[in-house]
Amino acid sequence: MAVNLTLSPATMRMLVQKARAASASHLGGYEDGRDREIEFDADTLQDSHAHDGLAEEETDDLSAEELAELIADLNVDEAAELVATVWIGRGDYEPDDFDQAVEDARDRAFRSTAKYLIGMPLFADHLEAGLDALDL
Repeated sequence: MAVNLTLSPATMRMLVQKARAASASHLGGYEDGRDREIEFDADTLQDSHAHDGLAEEETDDLSAEELAELIADLNVDEAAELVATVWIGRGDYEPDDFDQAVEDARDRAFRSTAKYLIGMPLFADHLEAGLDALDL
């Protein structure tokens, strides 16, 4: 099926990869079944019930933030096409209804597209299925 896109299919496929990386980093923190070690800051430990002595656990994986920024940087047309492609992949629309899905995505854009898509279970799978359904 030939569709005219503002957002390139290559960019959407890159978003699939970023979404999978973000999902893997989120779910993969405890692969070995053990909790992570927590370091205590001895200088701030006191005989109290406060948790000020716990060091903040940080991660260098910024995949989810990067994905959110990439989606947030899309213009209105690109974001609508992305959402429409996800909806097609999820089965909400048929590939032949792509133009209607894009129009509906524009009409329903009340909040952050990034939050909507990243919060969607199986976002990467739906986007990839939508791209495949549209032969992109």
